[in-house]
Amino acid sequence: MLNRPDKSIRERLAKLEAHLNNENPLLVDVVSRFKKLDTVAYKMGLLDTRESYATSIPWWPLVSVLGTFSAGKSSFINNFLGDKLQRTGNQAVDDKFTVVTYSSSKENRVLPGVALNSDPRFPFYQMSDEIEKVADGEGRRIDAYLQMKTSHSDKLSGKIIIDSPGFDADEQRNAILRLTDHIVDLSDLVLVFFDARHPEPGAMQDTLDHLVANTITRSDSEKFLYILNQIDTAAQEDNPEAVVASWQRALAAKGLTAGRFYSIYNSDVSVPIKDEAVRQRFEHKCEQDKSAIFERIHQVEVERSYRIVGAIQTIAGDIENHVVPVVKEAMSKWLKMVLMLDAIAVGVFVIVLSVLGQWFDSWALFSYDFTDANIVSSIKLGITIFCFSVVHYTFRSFSAKVVANKIVSKIAIDKNLAGESREGRIQAGNIKRAFLKNTQPLRSIFRPMPVGWSMRSKRLLAEVTAEACEFIQTMNDRYTRPSGNNPELDETATAPAENAEPLKAVNSENNL
Repeated sequence: MLNRPDKSIRERLAKLEAHLNNENPLLVDVVSRFKKLDTVAYKMGLLDTRESYATSIPWWPLVSVLGTFSAGKSSFINNFLGDKLQRTGNQAVDDKFTVVTYSSSKENRVLPGVALNSDPRFPFYQMSDEIEKVADGEGRRIDAYLQMKTSHSDKLSGKIIIDSPGFDADEQRNAILRLTDHIVDLSDLVLVFFDARHPEPGAMQDTLDHLVANTITRSDSEKFLYILNQIDTAAQEDNPEAVVASWQRALAAKGLTAGRFYSIYNSDVSVPIKDEAVRQRFEHKCEQDKSAIFERIHQVEVERSYRIVGAIQTIAGDIENHVVPVVKEAMSKWLKMVLMLDAIAVGVFVIVLSVLGQWFDSWALFSYDFTDANIVSSIKLGITIFCFSVVHYTFRSFSAKVVANKIVSKIAIDKNLAGESREGRIQAGNIKRAFLKNTQPLRSIFRPMPVGWSMRSKRLLAEVTAEACEFIQTMNDRYTRPSGNNPELDETATAPAENAEPLKAVNSENNL
């Protein structure tokens, strides 16, 4: 019973399965595979019974829009949706994260941050706890950081768009950075906007550092699109290409030497371009790039399905290939540390008795006649054993804390060097908890294998991994057929969303 999920988790998973049954039946069975992973994680101590791997990742495709103030993020979202949902302007108009979701109602609504903080279906669930870690008392001000808006645009159906406040905000900066990192990790697509009206990239080095330098080493760096917006302002320049080149050099200076770089503008609020040839050239390039960006947004639903199944493989692989070795190594270090401290304690005890023995027969206090049922001797023996036990378990507890803290520090450093996304990854705190489960008082320090890890656990992980591969093959059959002979292919699976702008034949992605 101790390894069964909590009632609240069972209810959440049931609601998730009901939602998927309507939205994406292909993924309904995937939830049961997460439950198998949960079973192993509960036994090992990697998860609390109030947690589930299925609820640690978003099942809705996420598109994040990041950038500086007045970079045209909100205008771009309005243009994509065909709905004047977000306020626009040259100054900061929204100083909080806005989660834009689809609604069947034609009336747009604005909901407070608590709607996101309290709903496990959204990526900001319990985000007030994270904000509280940044600044005491700020967690209670969740509405100052988050809001949700609804739109009836069909282009939003099946996905979530997150509009961020200006990255260069001075107030609430640390909390905003923490939230930014959180949504970047969970997003399927990240649009990074820069303002062509500020042609000197050197003025935004901090922004470039966080939005570019910190992302190029990530394993999911392909989900980042870099967009130079409001490029129409450069049309009056003698050499407008120099503006784009300037930004390309700035990105290259941060290590981004290859990738997707776009230049666009909003024709509804653009600067008039008098030269007809220049205007046509700018319009043509803008339409190419917008079509490519919109197409990527439409594709996130397919990408999200693959990422969810991929998370199963990632978690299963991490448990066997990362968690178990780390915990076993920690257990070995813990054992050596406890035995060393016990030996030191025994040595000190012997030395103290030797010194005391020079004045009186101290050894007699601890000599026992086991053939004699003398009560006094039994009491002395009991006191001695009790004292040694207290010392031993004190050393056990102390050593466990030291080793556990080293686990967290080492894993944090390794992940920073690898630039790994947190999605589908087992966190250092969970591995620490799994290790500490092996140091409980009634568990022998000489047990070589971690709690909950056995051949049965290993077979279960192999089974889940194989089933994840089958899911991917099923999705491949649904979305593609290399042979070209696929009369039963579901055309809706590969067709772009309704009202989506077609991708132009000309490739608009420029290699930097």
